[in-house]
Amino acid sequence: MKNKKTTDKITALIKLQRYCVYQDRCHQEVRKKLLDLGVYGLDLENVITELISDNFLNEERFACSYARGKFRMKGWGKIRIKIELKRRQISEYCIKKAMKEIEEVDYRDKLEALLVKKAKTSREKNQFKLNGALANFAIRKGYEASLVWTVIKELYPR
Repeated sequence: MKNKKTTDKITALIKLQRYCVYQDRCHQEVRKKLLDLGVYGLDLENVITELISDNFLNEERFACSYARGKFRMKGWGKIRIKIELKRRQISEYCIKKAMKEIEEVDYRDKLEALLVKKAKTSREKNQFKLNGALANFAIRKGYEASLVWTVIKELYPR
């Protein structure tokens, strides 16, 4: 019976290596995947330790790639990205490191592009209401309210 448990652990390790190679993962995702595979306790911890030591699992790398990806592909702001990283139990150190991956110039440019695109698709004719709708949209995306209003005022002066 002991041999079967070792095989299960080795099989789980191989599956998790493939899982982590496909895309960067956080510890929480890997832990959940192991539990789904029926790996518990010390075996679970040993597999995670092995993945970390072989550099298949790296929270700092995950946080940085997650922040870059969500910013570039989904247009999320820093607030939303931080919330999602915290939800995945990423350390403050890794979150700060991930936020450095987003250049301020690119961040502002992305916000401007999102606002212009949203304004073009809006049917609102009243500039005051349009500005409010644009601000709500950008804030829901995770951009800082002060920056959103600054950019809106620059793009659509009265």
